[in-house]
Amino acid sequence: MLVPSIFGKDMFDDFFGFPFYDDKDWKKMEKKLYGHREKNLMKTDVREHKDGYELEMDLPGFKKDEVKVSLENGYLTVSAAKEAGQENESGKYIRRERYAGSCQRTFYVGEDMQQEDIKGEFKHGILKLSIPKKEQKPAVEEKRYIEIEG
Repeated sequence: MLVPSIFGKDMFDDFFGFPFYDDKDWKKMEKKLYGHREKNLMKTDVREHKDGYELEMDLPGFKKDEVKVSLENGYLTVSAAKEAGQENESGKYIRRERYAGSCQRTFYVGEDMQQEDIKGEFKHGILKLSIPKKEQKPAVEEKRYIEIEG
């Protein structure tokens, strides 16, 4: 059944939801932070190559200076923040549909990854990061035997 958009997409969520788990407060918090567009923010593709990984993340509507990428303790964090437009004397908003706020995602890339190793590019609302593969240290040391003569 098609529901007109004036009712919103969550009209029947309470009726068809799982009856033993009440996550209404969590959903309200998500909507407060991201609105109905939360599923469209920061969609990411990770592609593996023989010498590294390529990460492509959609950040529609963000500018290059609104996107920050940091590396700390082996975790790569991509965050984006968009300030809400200021009201001025020429008028006030009666409807706002464009996103304003902040969002972030974190990926584990390894403890031995250095900031200089990761290359980034931002064009047309798409962030591309190139992350090289590092040789992993063996988890278990190889047993070394002493040669016995005689």
